[in-house]
Amino acid sequence: MFQKILIANRGEIALRVLRAAKELGIKTVVVHSTADADAMHVRLADESVCIGPPPSRDSYLNIHQIVAACEITGADAVHPGYGFLSENAKFADILAAHHITFIGPSADHIRIMGDKIEAKRTAKRLGIPCVPGSDGAVTDEVEAKRIAADIGYPVIIKATAGGGGRGMKVARTEDDLIEALQTASTEAGAAFGNDSVYIEKYLEKPRHIELQVFGDGDGKGIHLGERDCSLQRRHQKVWEEAFSPALNAEERARIGDICAKAVADLGYSGAGTIEFLYEDGEFYFIEMNTRLQVEHPVTEAITGLDLVHEQIRVASGGGLSVTQAEVKFQGHAIECRINAEDPRTFVPSPGTITHFHTPGGLGIRVDSGVYSGYRIPPYYDSLIGKLIVHGRNRVECMMRLRRALDEFVVDGIKTTLPLFRDLIGNIDIANGDYDIHWLEKYLAESD
Repeated sequence: MFQKILIANRGEIALRVLRAAKELGIKTVVVHSTADADAMHVRLADESVCIGPPPSRDSYLNIHQIVAACEITGADAVHPGYGFLSENAKFADILAAHHITFIGPSADHIRIMGDKIEAKRTAKRLGIPCVPGSDGAVTDEVEAKRIAADIGYPVIIKATAGGGGRGMKVARTEDDLIEALQTASTEAGAAFGNDSVYIEKYLEKPRHIELQVFGDGDGKGIHLGERDCSLQRRHQKVWEEAFSPALNAEERARIGDICAKAVADLGYSGAGTIEFLYEDGEFYFIEMNTRLQVEHPVTEAITGLDLVHEQIRVASGGGLSVTQAEVKFQGHAIECRINAEDPRTFVPSPGTITHFHTPGGLGIRVDSGVYSGYRIPPYYDSLIGKLIVHGRNRVECMMRLRRALDEFVVDGIKTTLPLFRDLIGNIDIANGDYDIHWLEKYLAESD
């Protein structure tokens, strides 16, 4: 087991990893920018190192500063959390060159899954169902028209190195196609430094279903069930739940077995999430995230497993703590992402929290690194906390969530709490009858 872990992140996920390390008796080091000097994870860590000014490029994305912090403090492993350097293969390589363990998959697997085209090729080879589309990057208009005609309109153009909805355009006719191709390519080049794009069939009313997987790096793999992340705004998840209201036990077992076998065959190590669009009983691979997800607590709630403990265990060579047969699912869980944003316009709302009170009681968990008097800086992601609720079934979970939202108090800034209080009373949400477009339509109709 590791002696000291450096946590290369901030906010609630840094605090989440810190707590797991402490429970395992491992010393902790956190890095922080000058803007985060008063953050909760900085206060609670055994050691902290300031690595630069507020801009992420000068601090949380500064690989050399983070490696230097490891060497200064004697950290023998780094947990990257999510975002920032969590899916940066170069970072994993540099740590390995300095004999520091990256708590995550191999750099090669990060590279494979970070390239959308290579990820799709790999998924097909591993037996994972994929959306019909081009086999590689589309390089000219004639080829684009041929592929779109073969798979049928509408189609979606995606950046090969994309994410967060950037470099994505829908074409419903051949007349739309060329403009969509050019726009997506331009956006991709500006956002990712890579303007290559590919084409896929566009599904009209799919759900976003993702499978939590773990591999031991030595040919063993398990799945920990699915999460439904269909409630999204601009391709950003807002509400996640496990299990999905749309799946039955047979579908759950089928896609779970496929994903567990895939990570085993790949020789994958650590936590990963295989994401799908789901429509009319069929699953279509989107991508694989080679890290811990923001929404991992809902999986922890229904399995009783600590996913960060598992990550640390696997990275230290201890293997998986459970077999697939030993994974037991119980109840239903929902996570709401509480952001420092206007609940209607979603404009960020940095500032000082004057009063912060979290709900409590059976089945309630709040992951947050803020406190009364804490100032939300304007430089980073607007997530200030996650409300996770667990119940014996979905009905009980929804009732418990309603009560928890009523108890949650954040004063001094605007937050998305009012949005969730609206959603919990909506009949479609109560029935689990929603798709990836539902929330944006709801918000448009509410204006």
